[in-house]
Amino acid sequence: MNNEIKIPLSKNKILLIVLGSLMFVALGIWFLNDPEKLANSSYRPRSSVFIQIIGIVAVVFFGVCGLFAFKKLFDEKDGLIINQDGIIDNASGTSIGLVKWTDITGIGMEQVHSQKFIMIEVSNPQYYINLQKNRIGKMAMKANYNKYGTPISISANSLKTDFTALKKLIEKQYLENSLN
Repeated sequence: MNNEIKIPLSKNKILLIVLGSLMFVALGIWFLNDPEKLANSSYRPRSSVFIQIIGIVAVVFFGVCGLFAFKKLFDEKDGLIINQDGIIDNASGTSIGLVKWTDITGIGMEQVHSQKFIMIEVSNPQYYINLQKNRIGKMAMKANYNKYGTPISISANSLKTDFTALKKLIEKQYLENSLN
């Protein structure tokens, strides 16, 4: 393959992620603001401590997601680049740069709830985990590796493409480039 395939970031999808994150952060703050009132209402659960924990988790998790997505709104880099050397993912929170075709041993798919991910299986997973400088990103990559056998996952969530087209493209390029 001599040509680079570039898939841009979808600013519309990213904006929806930012807005969704803001909604969940606001919900988390509401849970933290008056957990006793929520515990005494008809909603479940009835424990104010549990409601506070849910609020904290919502604010932290969706706050981090929202900040990452907000930063991506102003990112001018292409979201995904596929070339003769490998795959460069600039769209995810665990982007580590080039994943070489020579390191890729397979392409898989995982689904977490309604979210689909392309799993890039590599011969040297620890090498790619060590490339991640962000502590949260490194923890996410380790969790992926422990659960799915690879630290590298790609989603179409913030790209100007859909999951099926992206998976077909990556599989096709993998087959073409793994033979070289």
